[in-house]
Amino acid sequence: MIKKIGIVGLGLMGASFGRVLVKNGYQVYGADNSDAVMQKALLAKAYTEVLTEQNAAEVDLLVFAIFPRAFEAAAKRFLPHLKTGAIVSDFCGNKRIVTQAMARLEKEREDVVFVGGHPMAGREFSGVEHSSVRLFDGASMILVPVTENLFVLSELKAFYLSLGFDEVVVTTPEKHDKMISYTSQLCHVVSNAFIKSDSAKAHDGYSAGSYRDLTRVARLNPDMWAQLMTDNRDYLKEELDKLIASLQQYSDALGSGEEDALRALLAEGDRIKREIDKR
Repeated sequence: MIKKIGIVGLGLMGASFGRVLVKNGYQVYGADNSDAVMQKALLAKAYTEVLTEQNAAEVDLLVFAIFPRAFEAAAKRFLPHLKTGAIVSDFCGNKRIVTQAMARLEKEREDVVFVGGHPMAGREFSGVEHSSVRLFDGASMILVPVTENLFVLSELKAFYLSLGFDEVVVTTPEKHDKMISYTSQLCHVVSNAFIKSDSAKAHDGYSAGSYRDLTRVARLNPDMWAQLMTDNRDYLKEELDKLIASLQQYSDALGSGEEDALRALLAEGDRIKREIDKR
């Protein structure tokens, strides 16, 4: 049974997770490279005790809420100290790079269970100061098992659902990264490119919900998203190229003044959206 949880990385995701856990009565051990972040996270009640190599042996679940490229080095610090049966997971945005690292680490600790994770939640702001105890309410939690252990997988499902997640999806690293390239990373590219129009500077008084919805995620952490997108560039570029080709059709119809062609393109998008919403 999961009773004690360690969290490495107390930014938006890690601190929000810690706050949910503390609120639900769990013993939470927190760690972050920044002393200032540790102080803010303590004030936000994102952990109850500092995570160290010594008390790492007490945790049932150790979650790394950090950049994917930093996962392996961070995990190696605590891996030798974990107890048999402990679960190692993460909240990283890409799964192939992390699960490959988990597969290597599993050879060092075959008595530890490795399960990749990614909560489908977030905000346009980053950092512990923007953490929220309600960030994961109604969200989907994605699990990507590396160690084959159906009992632990079932336990994790029940654990996350009890914290307010709406559903738990189990998938492969490849399927995760392909879908995330479309549902998350492409959205950030589009929003970030859209806001660069000179018209954005004069939008006040001329914009409403459409503008707000489309530009919300233009605000981001460039260091993190550049890493995520580069490491997932095969899937993301494929989606971006398809979008560019689709946009070109709209541009061609407008350029030639072919209203019927434009109407057909708009009707197709409307139909697809309605069909997806029905499902």
